[in-house]
Order: sequence, then C-alpha cells, then structure tokens
Amino acid sequence: MSAHRLPQVRPACLEDAEGLRRLYSELASDRPDALPADEDATAEVLAEIAQQPDRWLLVAELDAGQIVGTVDLLIVKNPTYGARPWAIVENVVVAKSYRRRGLGSALMQDAIRRAKSANCYKLQLVSGKQREPAHNFYRALGLEAVAEGFKAYFAS
Repeated sequence: MSAHRLPQVRPACLEDAEGLRRLYSELASDRPDALPADEDATAEVLAEIAQQPDRWLLVAELDAGQIVGTVDLLIVKNPTYGARPWAIVENVVVAKSYRRRGLGSALMQDAIRRAKSANCYKLQLVSGKQREPAHNFYRALGLEAVAEGFKAYFAS
C-alpha cells in the first residue's frame, strides 16, 4: 500500500466477521478472556450491532475485502449539556503488518466526524496505561488525556 492510498472506511457487515475476529485476536494479545467470540456468536452480534441506530462498527478495507482495521463508535443520548449526546470509542485496532500507514487515523477521523455530526459534546475512549504508543497516536489526533479512567471487569 502506498503512503498516499488510504483504505475505504465503512460500517462493518456480516461478511467482515472473519476479518474482525482476526483483528480482535490481535487486540486481545495475551489475554485469553478478551478473545473474540466464535464464528456463530460473532455473526449474531454483528447482526445486532447493525440494527443499533446510534452505533457504528467501522472497518478499514483494502482491496478485495481485506479488513485491516476497526473501531467501534457508540453515540449515547444524554440529559446534560443541553441534551447533547456523547460518544465513546472502543476496540481500536489495526493489523500489526499495516500499522503506521494512516489506517488508524482514517478510522478515528471517521469516528470523530460521525460524533461531531451527531452533535456530541465529547468523544472519549479508554486506553491501558502501559500503551504509550497508542496514547501518542490519540494525542496526534487531537485527543487529550484529561481524566483518570476506572473499570470493573465481571467474571463470565
């Protein structure tokens, strides 16, 4: 891929399931509990996501349907900030062999554009404290580390 050629960024469809599963496996890295669902469950979840009007599971696609990146964007209705919604981004991943080529930026810029178009007052995401290269990437996109994040994981 040339430095000037960007992928097509579009909402995911059922045919993207296997490509998404590969990307989510990379994202999970050494955390077995974070691995993607099996093929049937993934297809079921993708069908459900497609029906959610305020959610976009975006993919970066190269030639011949090759899925090389993804980001999940959810717009959340909100009674504060003059009833302006807010946006949350999760599961940002670009295949290791395609990083540093503008794919992640194309995905995130699309998510940011969608959040702004929905009149969101903010877009937020959480990134593990040890992921300094990812933090630099988010800063380069204009995001700021302005809060301390908290999580609670629940056993299955």
